[in-house]
Parts: sequence; structure tokens; C-alpha cells
Amino acid sequence: MLRYFLLIASIIFQLQTHAQRNKTDSLNNLLSIEKKDSNRVTLLWNMAIASNAYNPDTSLILAQKALLLARNIKFAEGESRALGIMANSFLKIGNYPRALEYYLEKLKLEENRNSARNLASVIMNIGIVYVYQDEFQRALPYYYKADSLIRVNNVEDLKYNIAVNLGDLYNRMNVNDSAFYYFRKSLNIAKVAKDKNLMGASMVGMGHSFAKAENLALASRYYHEAMNLLLLTNDENLVCEAALGLAKTFQLKGINDSAEYYAQYTLALAIKDGFISWQHEAAEMLKDNYKGVGNADSALKYLELAQVLEDSISSKEKIRSSQILFSNEQLRQIEVAENAKRLKEERSQQLQLLFIGMFIPGLFLFTLFLSKRKIPKKVIQTMGVISLLILFEYILLLLHPWVVHVSNHKPIYQIMIYVVVAAILTPTHHRIEHWLVKKLIPVHVPVIETEVAVNNVVEPEMSSNVEIEPIVTVSQNETPPSEKDLEGGAQNNSESS
Repeated sequence: MLRYFLLIASIIFQLQTHAQRNKTDSLNNLLSIEKKDSNRVTLLWNMAIASNAYNPDTSLILAQKALLLARNIKFAEGESRALGIMANSFLKIGNYPRALEYYLEKLKLEENRNSARNLASVIMNIGIVYVYQDEFQRALPYYYKADSLIRVNNVEDLKYNIAVNLGDLYNRMNVNDSAFYYFRKSLNIAKVAKDKNLMGASMVGMGHSFAKAENLALASRYYHEAMNLLLLTNDENLVCEAALGLAKTFQLKGINDSAEYYAQYTLALAIKDGFISWQHEAAEMLKDNYKGVGNADSALKYLELAQVLEDSISSKEKIRSSQILFSNEQLRQIEVAENAKRLKEERSQQLQLLFIGMFIPGLFLFTLFLSKRKIPKKVIQTMGVISLLILFEYILLLLHPWVVHVSNHKPIYQIMIYVVVAAILTPTHHRIEHWLVKKLIPVHVPVIETEVAVNNVVEPEMSSNVEIEPIVTVSQNETPPSEKDLEGGAQNNSESS
């Protein structure tokens, strides 16, 4: 079975472990100086991808941080990426229920977005989880739905994956004609792409199909060709699968020495790379082969080895269960800490917004209060304009989260929305400003003008020889002097002086 390739088909980025560690370190350095949240999410998910091959637990923690931050800032692309990486990591460590949980969350998200590739990918990956749980009938509809999306939308980079996965599924279901069809289709796609690793994987599948059809000659041919290609690409896991398939083919032919040679080859390679499952299958194969030729001692030797390896696999399963529990608890603790931090930040922001919301009417009332006092006109007008500016900036501040959500963090959409908002608010601002100034200033104008008039009265210069005339009061029955009389009197006084 293409167990190993089925997993890597769902993970797009494949790098060497050393290169991945270097990339993780480089991204971590960038993360330490990055301030923008959306960029931090992008760096975190790339770090999670880079660390997935050599440390799935670290990948889970990084992806969890990316997911929480992306949800906090409503960054849909970041949330989708983080969910996919977490699901892939859970799939890798064997926590299939959690992998399915995160794939289904990603599916809900992608159904509301406009990316046929992402939607097809997550649907196919859900099918892969069901295959790993041996629920083949549940996997098949997901594979067909993904295949339909890929064909209708011409998603080139997933055409090979869905073809080889359908071939693998039908091979597990022992529907040999369908398995052969899809393996051959995937091989043709790989040949067009000139990808030796993909060609080798498809040829292993073709070998399985011909072996089940009892066409041992073609099965041996495809296994041989697959081994040669896979050795060139250092894909030793699939090399073990091809070599063991070749050993079984020779056993069916009755060529026991060749069967023993390829089984021993598989065992040695599996021991070197630590592939316990392939060690166990190779030991079982050697046990049956030696038993068939009557070599009881060797058969007993490999029987004991197979039992030891079976115990090792069982122990590994227990360790994996413990690892799953540990990773689940780690993620829970991270989620609790991040939620507490997020709530604290939200409370701080809400308090700030509340303070600003209270400050704006307070500033307006203070301006209204000053308008009834002896304050210059320009001061009142400036304070009124400042009140309005703060009000409209406050409105923009409240609109910002909604704009980010609607625009999905795309600057071009944000600019367009803000232009529309500005087109509405700017004329409104000017109209309200004129209205407010008119309402504030008229109350204050009479006081200012009277004060200015009084201040502009120029008293005549008094010499030391001029006597100050006493103030004459006019009774109610007397007629007050006219301006002409006053002016005449003023002129006589000036002439006499």
C-alpha cells in the first residue's frame, strides 16, 4: 500500500530536515522583530510547516499560536492555513480524530471563501483521514468530490494527488480495475511533469495492481522500475514497499532465493532508517519463505524477530497514545493562556474606547460652557472643530475591525472602503462644523463686540491746565443733550485750551 506517499501527498512543502531547521531559525528571528499581527501569523504558519517533518509537536504548538492570533484579528487566510497544518501534524502522529476535527473546521471556513484549490485540498485530506481509519466507503465520496472540483477548476497541482489517492483507495478495497485506471492516470501526469519520485510512487501502485491480477511479469517490471527511480530521489520508505512487493512476486513465482534477497534487502534498509512496520513485514516474509523451503531454524529465527517487532509496534502505539494525550493537553494550555491574554487586551481596548466615547461629549459640553464666557471667538471655533474631528476619527476607529473583516486584510479593498467612508463623512463633517460654529458663536458675539467697543473708546488727552468738569446728571424731566451740542462743546473746549 502507498501508506507513506498517501500522507505526503497531503502536505505540499517537502524540505530536507537540516534545511527545515535552518528555515525555522531564520523565521524565528524575523518573528521576534515583527509587529504587525497578520505578518506574525504568516511567519508562525511557515515555521510550523518547516518544523513539521522533524518535530510534529513543535509544529502543532506554532500552528496553534498562528490559529489563535488569526482568529483574534479575523485573518481568514491565516486561520485556514493554521488549521490545515494542525490537521496534517495530527495525521502524522496518528491522532486521526483530531486531524479530522481540524480538517472539518477548515472545510467550513473554505466553503465561505473563493478558493477552489483550497476547498478541493481539504476535501481530499478528509478522505485521507478516513482511509487511515480504514473507513474506505466514507472516504470515497470525499475523493470524488475533490476530483470533481479539481477537474472543473483545472487545479493542475492537485491532479496527480487525487489520481494516486483514488488508485490507492481502490487498491485497498480490492477493486483492481479501478485501482489500475487511476494508478496509470497518475503515472501519465507524473511523466508529463518529469517528476521521478511521483513516477516511482505510481509504478509501485501499478505493481500492486498487476500482482493482484496475477500478472507477475508486469508486476516485477513495475516494481523494478519504481525502485530505480525512488533510489535516485532517496525515497527509501517507498523503496522498501517496492522491494517487498518484488520479494512477494518472486515468492509467488517460486523463485525463493530472489524472494529471500529482496526481503533481506527490505529488512536491512528498514533497520537503517528505523521503519519498524517494514521490518516487521520483511521478517514475516522471510519467516514464510524459509518455512516454505523447509529451513526450520531460519523460519524460527525470523518468527521470533517478527514477534519482537510486533511487541515494539504495540509499545510504539502506546507511546503514541501517550504523545497524543500530551499534545492535546499542551494545546489546551496554550489556548487557555492565549484566551486570557486576548480577553485582557480586549478589556483594555474596550476601556480606552469607553473613555474616548465619554471624552467627546465632555469636550463638546466644555466648549458650550466656554461659549457663554468672555473667550475669544477663535478659541471657541477651534475647540468646536477639534470636538468634531475627534468624533469622526472615533467613528473610523470603530469601523476599522469591520473593514478588516470585510476586506480580509487586503489593502486594495480597505482603501476602497475607506474612500467611500471618507466620501460620506467629509461633507457631513463640513456641514456639522458650520452648524456648530453658528450655534456656539452667536451666543458669545454681543459680549465680545460690546467689550471691543468699550475698549476702543479713546479718552482725550488731559493737560495739567484743564479742569475736570463735574458729571452732570439729567433728571427724567430734562431733555438729554444732543450729539451736536456735545460736539460743539468739545470744540469750544479745544479752542479755549
